[in-house]
Amino acid sequence: MDHEKLSTVMRELALKAGETIMDVYRADDFEVKVKSDASPVTEADEAADAVISAGLRAAFPDLLLITEEQAASHAETGETFLIVDPLDGTKEFVNRRGDFTVNIAYVENGVPVRGIVYAPAKERMFYTLPDGRAIEEEGPFDPIRAGETRPIRVAEADNGALMVVASKSHLTDETRDYIAKYAVKDFKSAGSSLKLCLVATGEADLYPRVGPTMEWDTAAGHAVLVGAGGKVVRFDDHTPLRYGKPGYRNPYFIAHAPSVELKQA
Repeated sequence: MDHEKLSTVMRELALKAGETIMDVYRADDFEVKVKSDASPVTEADEAADAVISAGLRAAFPDLLLITEEQAASHAETGETFLIVDPLDGTKEFVNRRGDFTVNIAYVENGVPVRGIVYAPAKERMFYTLPDGRAIEEEGPFDPIRAGETRPIRVAEADNGALMVVASKSHLTDETRDYIAKYAVKDFKSAGSSLKLCLVATGEADLYPRVGPTMEWDTAAGHAVLVGAGGKVVRFDDHTPLRYGKPGYRNPYFIAHAPSVELKQA
């Protein structure tokens, strides 16, 4: 893989998709449809997917592409692939809460090694450099030329006063019970893959996901978090979370700074 090219293409496509999404977001009204799994989808999801898919297929025609909005791709299998959620956090988008992201990732041998997470309404963008290190870019965002960037790194956690982040739309009783095992200083609620990025920047120490997710929901944020020195492990046995599983479904998982002393499920 040409990681210089990959980084450039992912950043450009994420920004173009974000612009497409915001055009819909700013409109007075937009149509919301319901998919077969009862999750919402809007014209913004579909338009962003078209932008990203066309760009990735043109740049990397021989690489497997998995994307949430193209059901036929979910039957494809492989250990090395590109994976896309063109609008992660559609519920947040529909409710105009701003916590939605564009996610693009490259998975190699079952491990997300490069990724970008762009939150256009929040004006925050996180991605991996060609060498795998994670950064946050400051806006305004030019698709051609990157602006000011800063390295991001997970925090050195205080296990007696942890910063925890969890889902805004999927805060289950199981999640609350698991969080209660820790000494928590503060709790943040955030949508979409922003939760993984908040751990990557040190704004949170721990993100437990005790609920269903798909690999396209997490791969980009996972790559960013690893690039910032963090970890994403299975909830049950704390082994690294891997990708390319049948149906692209994730088990429950924990994203964390390595200094967090993990509790058993």
